[in-house]
Amino acid sequence: MSELTKILHATSQGNSSAARRLLPLVYDELRQLAARKMTQESSTQTLQPTALVHEAWLRLGGDEQPTWKNRTHFFCAAAEAMRRILIDRARSKQARRHGGGQQRCDVDEVEIAASCPDDELLAVNEALDRFSLHAPEKAELVKLRYFAGMGLKEAGQVLGVSEPTAVRWWTYSKTWLYQAIREARGPAKG
Repeated sequence: MSELTKILHATSQGNSSAARRLLPLVYDELRQLAARKMTQESSTQTLQPTALVHEAWLRLGGDEQPTWKNRTHFFCAAAEAMRRILIDRARSKQARRHGGGQQRCDVDEVEIAASCPDDELLAVNEALDRFSLHAPEKAELVKLRYFAGMGLKEAGQVLGVSEPTAVRWWTYSKTWLYQAIREARGPAKG
């Protein structure tokens, strides 16, 4: 059993000292995920990877950690926390700067390494919420890839699926999300 698994188990048993040992153990990995994600964000994004990790940690419960089933459960929750932070910031900026107006985006052009404008991030988030009702496991893969910046192999490992399965899920997910965003935006003009 890995050290992380032991600490996660101890936190689920109410061991407060284990909760305090959890952050130093996962901090570097969370920081790497956040740094990868932040390099993909719009150049107007002012949030730094360290701040994203700290805010995500607080949203996860800080030193009062909830019960984590395992490493996968923890990192999926961390990816979701990072997602919500970035979405909240994008919504806030969108409301202030752009009057809430949104533009059409093409999910096929949304690549993990590309910067992501706020309106595009919000469109993907809305479609992802609907997708998670349809295919929750595939939605978790999208969250890990798109919002935590993991590669297919790494995200597949976190979810406990093979790399070929992760590739199939990713292909299906991108197609589904593209269609959902396209339908939500209505017919293209011009």
